[in-house]
Amino acid sequence: MIGSQCLITYRNSTGLLHAYTSPITSYATKLEEGPLSFRVPKIVAEFNNNEMIIYATLELPSGTTKFTQVWQYGLISRDTLQMHSTDRDNMRSIATIDFATARAENTITATTTATRLGSRNHKKNVHGVLNVVSWGILMPVGAMAARYLKVFKSANPAWFYIHVTCQSSAYIVGMAGFATGMKFGSNSPGVVHTTHRNIGITLFVLGTLQEFAILLRPKPDHKFRIYWNMYHQMMEYSVLILSIINILDGLVILDPGKKWKRAYIGVLIFLGSIIVVLEAITWYVVLKRKRQYARANELSSGA
Repeated sequence: MIGSQCLITYRNSTGLLHAYTSPITSYATKLEEGPLSFRVPKIVAEFNNNEMIIYATLELPSGTTKFTQVWQYGLISRDTLQMHSTDRDNMRSIATIDFATARAENTITATTTATRLGSRNHKKNVHGVLNVVSWGILMPVGAMAARYLKVFKSANPAWFYIHVTCQSSAYIVGMAGFATGMKFGSNSPGVVHTTHRNIGITLFVLGTLQEFAILLRPKPDHKFRIYWNMYHQMMEYSVLILSIINILDGLVILDPGKKWKRAYIGVLIFLGSIIVVLEAITWYVVLKRKRQYARANELSSGA
């Protein structure tokens, strides 16, 4: 249909999904890739349960949210799209969709598709929330408890229980987030977020090693305890750094809106501010304690 602004996807000869935009300017169109009458900053696709699903960010004309939607499918020959069928179902594949409410009208198929996409987006959002809460909040709070609270004698052994509770909870919630991420990946072979996936796998492995390391923790006076502490802290900081990187990358992939990325950056700034204050306080306490011990030793030697 001349004048249509198309979002297209197909599996190319390499086996990957290719998603792009194509304006139809003639009946002899070959659906060549090109810009639409409105901007499409982002377009990706996935194949799930024998369905091609396109996700796109659209910059619609100002003041307009309701548009006519048509969808079709056809055969492919050597990476060239062929004309779609003109049977009854194809000719009825039209509906009106309101992007402000994500509601499609006029056909059952359109409503079902919109509902299904909304459900998948909800699941992806759940995946993001699980990982932000676990790796992005609980994990650093637990690390802060171990580093700063144990300096104060009155916080012993409370700091240890806070640390273990936060880290164990983060691992359990993070495991759920990891499982949902792997599920999405297995159901979407055409959508590959290699860096995000690999960092996620690395985080899960490191988190698992940390949990097992607790079982092998030597007693405080054991000669190998210092090496265990070094290993534990190195793994802890590696997890924290990778977590922040992967969460920010995940926010780019999900594209939930700038406010969510700003909210997480705000959380990082808040936690960073607390770290700066606690770092100064703990160093003051440690140095003061060393001076007191040194003065006590001098008095003892003089006596």
